[in-house]
Amino acid sequence: MRNLPPLNALKAFEASGRHLNFRMAAEELGVTQGAVAQQVRTLESRLKVQLFDRHARGLTLTDAGRRFLPSLTQAFDLIAEASQDLAPGNLTATISTTPSFATRWLVPRLGALTADLPDLQVRFDASNSLANFQTDGVDIAIRQGRPPFVGLDHDLLFGAELIAVCHPDLPNKDAPLSQPQDLQAHTLLQDAHGQWPLFLSSVFGDHVPSIKMTRFSQTSLTIDAALAGQGVALTNRAFVTNDLENGRLIQPFEHKTVTQDAFYFVAPRRPRQPKIVASLRAWFLSQI
Repeated sequence: MRNLPPLNALKAFEASGRHLNFRMAAEELGVTQGAVAQQVRTLESRLKVQLFDRHARGLTLTDAGRRFLPSLTQAFDLIAEASQDLAPGNLTATISTTPSFATRWLVPRLGALTADLPDLQVRFDASNSLANFQTDGVDIAIRQGRPPFVGLDHDLLFGAELIAVCHPDLPNKDAPLSQPQDLQAHTLLQDAHGQWPLFLSSVFGDHVPSIKMTRFSQTSLTIDAALAGQGVALTNRAFVTNDLENGRLIQPFEHKTVTQDAFYFVAPRRPRQPKIVASLRAWFLSQI
């Protein structure tokens, strides 16, 4: 058995913590202000810690209260979502993807996704960790890699065509950037995939010069740095198509590198929601 505090006491604290006011929490919960205050005192007694500092004009969270509130709010949100998912007619799908794919490719297309699949509610799990379809409640995933994906069906979305991009103002008289060899005079923005050495080897062969690099944990951060004029990013063309078309970034020369790690739509061979997975597969492929 889980050793949980009383549910009503947890609800009283969570609502009071969001509003920092017992009266407003009472209105939300449909009880009296005195009942909310009593439930919070009960919870503090049970936990043996003070959660609020009481003042004449309201409440402030103690250090313990500030640590406790976000986790409790998240737990109630998860319960609410799980309950909503059971409602008849609710169609909800969870999509697992990398943060960079979500930021640079998927988010700009959310309007199209909503318009094309209006009855579908979507949750996004943006993480560099691989999702577990059996335990994480994930319906489909977008993965960067190469087949086979064990136990999963997969569809190619786009390959990994890596190009150098920068802010239009970065090249100048003192540091031109019209050919790959000019990279020696600029800062290279490196993401966690570490593909700059491969690109440079294709330019300089076995004699790659020492070039200054700034390293980031995510591809999207290198693109943001390039947009801010901080250097030259190496990225998948699909992630910067809009920026190139709108002139926010330029491709200063045509040289490119193609790797074997492409982006794939993957799903279990026996999905728990086959119709939803089929709709999402068709939508993603239609966007390519």
